[in-house]
Amino acid sequence: QVQLVESGGDLVQPGGSLRLSCDVSGTIARITVMRWYRQAPGSEREYVAQIFWSTERPYYANSVEGRFTISRDNFKNTGYLQMNNLQPDDTAVYYCNADIYNHGSDRLTEYWGQGTQVTVSS
Repeated sequence: QVQLVESGGDLVQPGGSLRLSCDVSGTIARITVMRWYRQAPGSEREYVAQIFWSTERPYYANSVEGRFTISRDNFKNTGYLQMNNLQPDDTAVYYCNADIYNHGSDRLTEYWGQGTQVTVSS
């Protein structure tokens, strides 16, 4: 079964940095795009960034533009979100999401990870 597992969330001080990882496991044919979302308590889930897998072209929400960098390692089937100059408003559960073609199928399926907690506080 295809699984997405996030890691790297932690408690950091304002101005600090974290690198989140999203590991894709299972038998897959191709990742087409990976996205990051976040959700703070009592808030709606918010789009953060995405990367098109084959071209490595990144896109960012305005709230994180210039501070966050999305990337991927195709060999490892792993995506990353480098988060710099973190602020309290960045506190949320961060989720990765990917559109993936399963092995031996032309079906494109969306998968979600379980989330990783990022807390920015003094």
